[in-house]
Amino acid sequence: MNWYALQHKPAQGDRAVAHLQNQGVACFYPKITVEKIRAGKRTRKLEPLFPGYLFVNLEQTDPMWAKLRSTRGILRVVSFANKPAGIADDIIQHIKDGLDTVAEQGGIKPGQSVHLEDGPFRGISAIFEAYDGEERAIVLIDFMQKQQKVTVSVSALSSRSD
Repeated sequence: MNWYALQHKPAQGDRAVAHLQNQGVACFYPKITVEKIRAGKRTRKLEPLFPGYLFVNLEQTDPMWAKLRSTRGILRVVSFANKPAGIADDIIQHIKDGLDTVAEQGGIKPGQSVHLEDGPFRGISAIFEAYDGEERAIVLIDFMQKQQKVTVSVSALSSRSD
């Protein structure tokens, strides 16, 4: 069996996957968590890695091919010279492995130790508390035997693995 790309209708990727799975087709619709600023607040949202496309695993002789284009949410099969373009299993596996790596990294988390690399607090270790807008972060530093909240540039932070 090979993997093939399908183009779905705008904003109907989840619908297309649900209908394909109801018909017994193995699907892969990779998504990643993306941080965006909306109304001045940082939000996390799950978005498709390849907007407008999903992948199915089918044999070329599978009778399901005739039903693909009439499946709700599906626009077309990605083809070249009227022949569906196959995608090797190792490429799909590489994408899956990459998604796992991205999920594990996930950026700086509250409570994580960071090191300040720039600015007036250069060289000081701190504890990351929260993001403050798109380019600033709130960190806790030990100063005069007390933890102080300080706002610094995100670019001045480097994560540490203690």
